[in-house]
Amino acid sequence: MSSPLSPSPVRAAHVRLSDVHVSFGGRPVLSGVDLLAAAGERLAVVGENGRGKTTLLRVLAGDLPADRGEVHRAGSVGVADQQIPLGASDTVGALIDLELATVRGALSRMETATEALTEGCPGAEDAYAEALADVEALDAWDADRRVEVSLAALNAVDDRDRPLGTLSVGQRHRVRLACLLGAGHSVLLLDEPTNHLDAAGLGHLTERLRAYPGVVVLVSHDRALLTDVATTVLDLDPSSDDRPRVYGGGYPAYVEARRAERARWEALHAEQIAERQRLADDLSAAQNRLRDNWRPPKGTGRHTRATRAPGLVRAVHRRREELNAQVVAVPPPPARFAMPELPEHRGATLLRAAGVTVAGRLTRPVGLALESGDRLVITGPNGAGKSTLLTVLAGDLEPDTGAVTGARSVRVGRLGQESELPGTRTARELYEEQAARAGVAGPGLGELGLLGGYDRHRPVAELSVGARRRLDLALMLTRRPHVVLLDEPTNHLSATLVDELTDALGATPAAVVIATHDRQLLRDTESWPRLAL
Repeated sequence: MSSPLSPSPVRAAHVRLSDVHVSFGGRPVLSGVDLLAAAGERLAVVGENGRGKTTLLRVLAGDLPADRGEVHRAGSVGVADQQIPLGASDTVGALIDLELATVRGALSRMETATEALTEGCPGAEDAYAEALADVEALDAWDADRRVEVSLAALNAVDDRDRPLGTLSVGQRHRVRLACLLGAGHSVLLLDEPTNHLDAAGLGHLTERLRAYPGVVVLVSHDRALLTDVATTVLDLDPSSDDRPRVYGGGYPAYVEARRAERARWEALHAEQIAERQRLADDLSAAQNRLRDNWRPPKGTGRHTRATRAPGLVRAVHRRREELNAQVVAVPPPPARFAMPELPEHRGATLLRAAGVTVAGRLTRPVGLALESGDRLVITGPNGAGKSTLLTVLAGDLEPDTGAVTGARSVRVGRLGQESELPGTRTARELYEEQAARAGVAGPGLGELGLLGGYDRHRPVAELSVGARRRLDLALMLTRRPHVVLLDEPTNHLSATLVDELTDALGATPAAVVIATHDRQLLRDTESWPRLAL
């Protein structure tokens, strides 16, 4: 008998992509993707929103054909995407049966082959051997028990007669994830599997993935999960040659390698720009010499001018040809996040909360005091009042008891969990209007490194969720706040930007308060004081 968390055996599972390209409406989404992952490997796919991570999973699952390139899969495939494939009237049991369809089919074929073998049918031995190999590859006899173990560990509903319509979105996803963890597929494709999981569920998921014998391909913004699980990283973000990169050694090694490559990219681009400028200066100097020497000082004969002219003309032509031949082949690297200098307000308490409560939302009285340079992390389960407290501190909600007082002229900036931006104006227009209202000098939107030129000039309604989140951050910073309040700041942001933001928050002279469940952010701010609600 295997242990409750023992993985099922798999055969030679693997996935392989070779020069895969996918476009939507003429816009490239995946370009030149190469990867190979074998049994026991856990591949993390990272990149900004819109870089094609989910598209890649669909290609690997066989749901979306590649426009060009080769795709190979060996073994059964289990997929946990963002959509549940059943309706509200279907039951939990129907979802379990659907996700275990490969297991059920293997067991059914095994039963048929066994009957044929006992009856002495021709070819029965070969059919039985093949059916047995399939069942053993999936460890199909133990699949239902493994699912029950994961249902309990993920705090998922196990009443098989219960309609899915009576479950929350999170409950449905936990049932489906438990099935996939127990099904024993050779290849497991997971899209944001940590959504809707509590601490115990995250621990179970991490343990199962680390022990998974097949191939795991994982898309997640959860940097702690990537750190704990990934053996290899595929980065879909822009690179110096505009091709995806594969990094071995796990997620921490990827982060260091990516930083080093980014530094080389920036240096190489700067060198090519400097070389082009040198050639442009040489051309300008040659043109000046031609102009100046074409009219030499008085008394110089026409013959002298005529003999000098051809050489100067040739020099100008040569310099122009050198300049035209010199191409800046290395594209400019994406801009880094550059947080503006935030002010300090020494000698005064910036914000003080005393006995603050909000009926039904923040039931226990909270008190705190913030000065310039202070750091604070607010923790607690969902519903404890973390967001409510930040809203009260920002002055956007009156407490039912207690009070919040602030120093004179202190500015407070708050980044909420979700974007509520109007959709008709462009990102640049909104930023400039907000900056004008704030009346505080600061950098333009492009200088922050948060939005590219294309997104800056698009209506907000057309921006991706991640781009709107970046714009929210930029708008908050236009006020040059003395106090920065961040509610789940890692939501919808890339790992690279979150790392840059974390570094900037640690260095700013402003007071910073963060409410978060993000495990990696909690690790990165381990030295900050905690307020547990």
